[in-house]
Amino acid sequence: MPLTLYKGFMLEMGLRILAFGAGVFLVITTVLAAIRSFVLPRNESVLLSNWVFSGLRRAFTAIAKLGRTYSQRDKVMALYAPVGLVALPIVWLGVVSLGYTIIFWALDEGSLERCYRLSNSSLLTLGSEEPTEGFTASFMSYSEATLGLFLMTLLISYLPTIYQAFSRRELVVARLELRAGTEASAVELLCWLNRSGSLQDDREQWEIWEEWFVEIEETHTSLPVLSFFRSPQPGRSWVMAAAIILDAAALLISAVEMSHAPNITLCFKAGCVAINRVSRFFKFEAQTKAPTPVDGKEPLEDPERQDFEDACEQLSKAGIPLKADVEGAWEQYQQLRIKYAGAVDYLAKLTMAPVTKPI
Repeated sequence: MPLTLYKGFMLEMGLRILAFGAGVFLVITTVLAAIRSFVLPRNESVLLSNWVFSGLRRAFTAIAKLGRTYSQRDKVMALYAPVGLVALPIVWLGVVSLGYTIIFWALDEGSLERCYRLSNSSLLTLGSEEPTEGFTASFMSYSEATLGLFLMTLLISYLPTIYQAFSRRELVVARLELRAGTEASAVELLCWLNRSGSLQDDREQWEIWEEWFVEIEETHTSLPVLSFFRSPQPGRSWVMAAAIILDAAALLISAVEMSHAPNITLCFKAGCVAINRVSRFFKFEAQTKAPTPVDGKEPLEDPERQDFEDACEQLSKAGIPLKADVEGAWEQYQQLRIKYAGAVDYLAKLTMAPVTKPI
């Protein structure tokens, strides 16, 4: 064989080996992305899924900005998570199709156009194109058909799980609105608990909220798309519901003169852990320590001090006994609120949650 022909042959073989490896890499990466997104029971950040949702988020945000009212923007953003969920298998199938197109070309199944038709015929189980180069190409064709069915059934089988978790989450959000009112706030929630006679000892209610936070932590990190599924009513939000429950617990612990049941403290801890872990999944590190003095001076007073005093005044008018040390209550409230406020604000912006009244 002449040297030039030999070099050309070796170059072509090298290209086909590289192409085969690249195709296999794309296929394996996509299958692992699908498994990590829906099957793996832990919080995994999947690059391919992140690209899909990030690209769609930019598009939906641009469209939502055209809305003049929150209701109009909410209507647009309500489609974001469902569209992203449907787009995932389409992207998976597209990448798998590309990977097998490269593989079939590496196996010398003809031109790229022919390999593309063969890949999609196998992926969509059409049978309109058949491999011509023996066992290896046939094996690849059947494996692609299997993976195509696997990726589609994977999403379909996990849709009920996603919507069951969504339904359980929204049940608590809706019940909270019944207790805290349509203009929901922590003060309104505490006043309702006081009127119902369950402020001093409502262990069952705080246990329900504690379990809700624990489930939020598990479902919204293992299935992060759930964070962006919006409530059926535009004025509701799971983030704002979490903020109201945590604010109510912080007010009870810091300002109300009563013997606190351990369920309130456990619920508060569960809420702080859940909110911070969900926010950290989306690459946010919430500040959990009090601000340090600058040049020996105490930091400026928090601008929410007036909100705290107004809240205490409303609680007092409702007949709820308050601690005599207002300054100490304010400092304790600050220490408690800093454990979750940053994460709540971040998630509220991330999910475009409605604005609610401060405590």
